[in-house]
Amino acid sequence: MNDDTLVPVFDLGGVFVDWNPMYLFRKLFESEDDALWFHQNICTLDWNLEFDAGEIYSEGVARLITRFPKYWREIQAFDLRWKETFGGFIQGTIDIHNELIEQEIPTFAITNFSWEKWVSCLGEWPFLEKFDGVIVSGLEGLVKPDPRLYRVFCERYGIAAENCVFIDDSEPNIASARKFGMKGIHFKDPASLRKELIELGLPLKAL
Repeated sequence: MNDDTLVPVFDLGGVFVDWNPMYLFRKLFESEDDALWFHQNICTLDWNLEFDAGEIYSEGVARLITRFPKYWREIQAFDLRWKETFGGFIQGTIDIHNELIEQEIPTFAITNFSWEKWVSCLGEWPFLEKFDGVIVSGLEGLVKPDPRLYRVFCERYGIAAENCVFIDDSEPNIASARKFGMKGIHFKDPASLRKELIELGLPLKAL
């Protein structure tokens, strides 16, 4: 690899895997409205971020159940049936990742992820072990878009921010990475990502 080759740094949820808690909640409630109300008012995205910041699932679940005991079954399902919050792999991104690896380009990930759930996915998501390193928010006690998480990455792997291109489906996370000094790509779909990475000089096939 040339010294001037950009290092791709990926998010996981929404980039490699289709994640949406509603996939599970729709199975727990009879109507879409009830499932959505539960997601917006009880098992919220902000609550999920507590796990991404290092909260233990059993403790966070127990704490929320004390606030909403009538929903103990549904709240507990968010832990016990967590893998049902995923809709499948985003194969186009996996293909891009594999091409980069074939070209001996080091790849990394910075992910907002519970450390417990991260470990549980290792045997089921083959692409995880292909990264040269991963920053898992739950182990660092920091969540994107906190710029300190990008600093942890750069310091741990000895890579300058300006030599990285960060790929995430969240615009605030990309804005924070750019402010920190990285190049950023707001992920929308694999075809657009491939095109943007080629434009940045990475050795991918044009489709």
